[in-house]
Amino acid sequence: MTKPRIVTCPTCLQGVKWTSKNEHRPFCSERCKLIDLGGWASEEHRIADVQAVDFEAKTSE
Repeated sequence: MTKPRIVTCPTCLQGVKWTSKNEHRPFCSERCKLIDLGGWASEEHRIADVQAVDFEAKTSE
């Protein structure tokens, strides 16, 4: 039997076994999963754009 990989929970930084039995992976719990989801919903987390949009630039319309 192989040893399960241990990953770090992105929310609380606790070690978590990466197995099919852990339905919350990569999180350690439903709570940490929901905290992370709330961060995305409130835009605390975001994926950076390659080039920022300049809303002040005038268009040629």
